[in-house]
Amino acid sequence: MKLSKLFAVLSSAAVLSSTVVFSGSAFAADDSVSTEGSSSMEQVIGVLGEAFMEAHDDISFTYNPTGSGAGINAVAEGRCDIGLSSRDLTEAEKQNLKGDVVAIDGIVVVVNPQNKVKNLSLAQIKDIYTGKITTWKDVGGEDHPIVLIGREAGSGTRDGFESVTGTSDQCKYRQELTSTGDVITTVGQNVNAIGYASLSALSDKVHAVTVDNVIASEATILDGSYQLQRPFLLVTPKDKPLEGAAKIFMDFALSPEQADLVEGAGVVPMAK
Repeated sequence: MKLSKLFAVLSSAAVLSSTVVFSGSAFAADDSVSTEGSSSMEQVIGVLGEAFMEAHDDISFTYNPTGSGAGINAVAEGRCDIGLSSRDLTEAEKQNLKGDVVAIDGIVVVVNPQNKVKNLSLAQIKDIYTGKITTWKDVGGEDHPIVLIGREAGSGTRDGFESVTGTSDQCKYRQELTSTGDVITTVGQNVNAIGYASLSALSDKVHAVTVDNVIASEATILDGSYQLQRPFLLVTPKDKPLEGAAKIFMDFALSPEQADLVEGAGVVPMAK
């Protein structure tokens, strides 16, 4: 089976608590790269992992989508080679870890396609999620209660969203879901729901509202006019340089030659 087909099968079949393995062959530990963390980075780490395996068919590559916090802990505890985080490292985490930015991701605010609301200001988004605005009528929609959907504590997407909107520890979530895909599905099934997700995860199941009349795109993310954005980090130990296969992958992922792959995954590459 071709690697691209193998990844497609694994991506569609694997639940987010499973490890996606980009090779079924047996490899020695020195010939493998293990990554763990942000589920929002699934698309970008997927295309990079696939391309890496095509270029290095003697090295195996695995990705375990457990969330940013779990990925940071995993690399800190030596349980994986590279952690994946869709939020900045905290000052405490920076004591022992460093994060290399592989891409910048826009966080989109999503509503059901049947919702008439197409634009929200950053202030309105804050008021919605903190419970000051409770009905769609107050922002130009129908007279129905707003159902707040968000991510679980420790999610990089949640951390990024709450940091930018100034809503940390204030959101009145109806549901806190454990993956980006669950947010998209839930909002797509509830006409009164609102949620947030990575730009790379956007699908026709939902509609992304503009924020202060600015649409999320590569251009608006790079120029800063689209305010809801966060970094995608490859996290490694500060005092233990990568070696062997892990270093080969890191150099590969951060090289300008992979910019088109990263961009194709729906995020803005840092290396060009």
